[in-house]
Amino acid sequence: MRTMVSGIVVLAVGCGLPLLVPVPALALAEEAPSGREAVPVSRRATPGDGEGPDRRGASPSVRGTGPAGRADTPPFRGMGPAGRGETPVVRGTGPIGRGESPPVREEEVVARDEDPALRWEERPTVGDDALTGPDEPSTVAKPVVLKPGDRGELVKMLQRRMRDGGYYFGKVGGVYDEQTKFGVYAVQKAHRLTPKGAVGSEVWRALDRKPKVHPLVPNGAADRVEVNLTRQLLTLYRDRRPVLYAHISTGAEVRWCHQGRCGDAVTPVGDFKVTRRAPGWTKGDLGAMFNSLYFVGGIALHGATRLPLHPASHGCVRMPVETSKRVYQLVGIGHPVHVRGKVTPPGIF
Repeated sequence: MRTMVSGIVVLAVGCGLPLLVPVPALALAEEAPSGREAVPVSRRATPGDGEGPDRRGASPSVRGTGPAGRADTPPFRGMGPAGRGETPVVRGTGPIGRGESPPVREEEVVARDEDPALRWEERPTVGDDALTGPDEPSTVAKPVVLKPGDRGELVKMLQRRMRDGGYYFGKVGGVYDEQTKFGVYAVQKAHRLTPKGAVGSEVWRALDRKPKVHPLVPNGAADRVEVNLTRQLLTLYRDRRPVLYAHISTGAEVRWCHQGRCGDAVTPVGDFKVTRRAPGWTKGDLGAMFNSLYFVGGIALHGATRLPLHPASHGCVRMPVETSKRVYQLVGIGHPVHVRGKVTPPGIF
């Protein structure tokens, strides 16, 4: 680069010292790029005049220094004269080489932040309508809603949280299966939410809170089972603390007849005790039962595969199969069973 200053041509070769060649003083003007007005070359202070770079604190950075338009010295935008110990200044950044890392250009940050593909990879992938598509604005975020059939880490987290709360006793495998759905029903019933299979923000909040379940028999035994017909919810107490909640289906309260036998599908209200236990699957005239705990006549607490959201049994208290395994471990002969409430139309709790 060659610069005319006060009768001296400064030739900077590579990274070496400048070569000073005396010439007659003349005023040079920078030839501006096409369409721009020519800019005079700034006067460079000579050593000793008190106006050097050391006193001003920065190197000159006149755009296009050097005689523009000459093939031997093409201008380099944004750089001051090299060769006097100053560090070249790159346009838009601070001095490089002074212990500071060059900052990332603003346009690179914006491009990275606004690239939806980068954000899309970090989002959960559970549920068909649970996600914001990559073409939607990044400020729009739909809540993740889990539904039966979903798979993934979020389902596994749900199963683990429900198990810790005493609502679910199936496998923590990340598959939203039927047993998981029954656990969700238990969470929703225990927190006075409308039971349904979808898991949204209200279910996650409920898992962080204490269930809205009050003892049906406040002065009951420390270890007991309470059956709420109104909410279709079973609560198991150990040492006066609720440790298990189960979605149940009780007597449909209709008249039934089967193979010449007739009866009323009613789960009796009252205070009872377990009188007999039958492990595993047993089959009677009215259907199959798993891990049965009989508390009055032929009526029992037992596991079942059919558990609708309404009373549907012949009088027994149906519960999820996986939950019945845990109940069978905790409830023995003589264990109190208290049944309260009355059956209401579906969806009313």
